[in-house]
Amino acid sequence: MTIEAHLATLEKKHGALEQELHTAMAQPSFKDQDIADIKRRKLRLKDEIEKLRSSH
Repeated sequence: MTIEAHLATLEKKHGALEQELHTAMAQPSFKDQDIADIKRRKLRLKDEIEKLRSSH
């Protein structure tokens, strides 16, 4: 897999987590811990994307 393809995959996953976060925040029954977990996963992906871009 090329770096560009890997970046595209990571960006797609990041977008999916963004959508999941918006959905979770719109539901009052969603636990704060679950929302924090989504935010952490999203941040990890963002860090990985930035790392790949800077090394590319």
